[in-house]
Amino acid sequence: MSKIFPTTLRQVKLAAGYLKLKPAVIKKLATPQKVLNKKISLKLDNGQEKKIEVYRVQFNNARGPYKGGIRFHAQANLDEVKTLALLMAIKCAVVNIPMGGAKGGAKIDPKKLSLAEVERLSRAWVKAFKNDLGPDKDVPAPDVYTNPQIMAWMMDEYSQLVGQQTLAVITGKPLDQGGSEGRETATAKGGVYILTEALKKFPLLRRSSKNPNLSVAIQGFGNVGYHAAQFLYQAGFKLAALSDSQGGISNLNNHGMNPEYVMSSKKEHGQIHSCYCTGSVCDCVNYQHITNEKLLELPVDVLVLAALEDQINLKNAKRIKAKIILELANGGINPDADKILEKNRVVILPDVLANAGGVTVSYFEWLQNKTNQHWTEAEVFAKLKTIMVKSFNDVWDLKNKANVTAREAAFVLAIKRIVEAMK
Repeated sequence: MSKIFPTTLRQVKLAAGYLKLKPAVIKKLATPQKVLNKKISLKLDNGQEKKIEVYRVQFNNARGPYKGGIRFHAQANLDEVKTLALLMAIKCAVVNIPMGGAKGGAKIDPKKLSLAEVERLSRAWVKAFKNDLGPDKDVPAPDVYTNPQIMAWMMDEYSQLVGQQTLAVITGKPLDQGGSEGRETATAKGGVYILTEALKKFPLLRRSSKNPNLSVAIQGFGNVGYHAAQFLYQAGFKLAALSDSQGGISNLNNHGMNPEYVMSSKKEHGQIHSCYCTGSVCDCVNYQHITNEKLLELPVDVLVLAALEDQINLKNAKRIKAKIILELANGGINPDADKILEKNRVVILPDVLANAGGVTVSYFEWLQNKTNQHWTEAEVFAKLKTIMVKSFNDVWDLKNKANVTAREAAFVLAIKRIVEAMK
C-alpha cells in the first residue's frame, strides 16, 4: 500500500475532528464512492493477447464531476490509485474548483510497448470504463507515462463510442484537439504563484540590497521540477542545487545555474552531470556532486520538492535548514514532520495547495471545451494566479486563526467545502 494513503486518511480524520463531524460523515469522506477494477485484453503487434489490469477509482463527486489522471505503470495498483483519487478530491476543494476526485491506471510498462500497442491500450481503457466517463460525470487527464497524444486517442475513442465529438471528456489533450494553453507548465506555475504570495508574509525573506537573490534547491528535475526551475530562474532566484533520481550538483557560493544548461547536460549524459556547463565552457571545480539526501539539508532559502514521496520525515526533519519548503511532489513531506519543521520556523507550502495548479488548468480546459472557447496562455495564467493567490490566503488565514499547520488548515478548508456540498 502507498505510504500516502494512511497519512492522507489520517489528515482527513483530523480535519473532520476539528470540524466536529459525525462518524457517519467521516466514514463517507474516507470511502471511495466507486472502485472500478477490470481486466482488459490487449492485442500485441505479434498477434498475441495480453491481459492487463486496469483501474478507475471515483472517490467523491459532491462538488462536481470526478477529476483525475490516468497512469500506465508496471507497479500501478488499486491502493495507489485510491490514494491519489482521495488527494484529488482534497486538492480540488482546496482551490475551490467545482470538480471531484478520481484516479485511474493500467498495470503495465508502456516503455515495452510499441506506439500502436499504446494506442490500442488507451482505447481499450476507455472502452472498459466508457459508461462511467463523461464531461459531467468523470473527466480523466494524463499522469505517469501518459501524455497529450494518449489523451487524444482516449477522447477520440469515447467520441466514437457515443457518436459525437466530445472534447470535454478528457483534459491534457494537444492544443489542436481542444487542449489548453499553459497545461504543461501549470503545476510549476501554480507552485511559483504560491511561493511568491508566501514571501509577502515573511519580510525577512524578501529580496533586498543585502539579499538580492534568494537561493533555491530543487529535488526532482522532471517536468514539474524543470519548469519550476525555469520560472524561478527567470524571476531572479539563485538555483543553488538541482537533482534527479541519480543525484545532482550544488553551488552555494557562485551565481547559481541556468536550468536550460543543466537540462542540456542531462540529455547529453543521461543524468544531471557533476560539472556545470555553459555552452562548451564547463566548470567542474565550483560545482559539486550532491546526493538527493544531502540536497534536502542545504542551507538555502527555498527547498522545492518535486520528486518522490516521504523525502522529509521524522528521521531528517531536524536537519532541514531551508526557510521555506514548496512541496510540489505528492507526499514529499510526511505530515508527522510538519510540527518539527514549523517548530524550527520552516514555512511549509503543502502539496494539496502547492501543486494544485495542474488540476486547476485541467479544469480550465474542461471549461473551455464546454463553452467552446480557447483562452490565450496569458489569460490562463492570469486566471490561475487569481485562484492560487486566493487559495493561499484562505489557507493561511485559517492556519493563523486555528493555530494549526498549513497542511492541517488546507485539509480543514477542503473537508468543510466537501461536506457542505454533500448536504
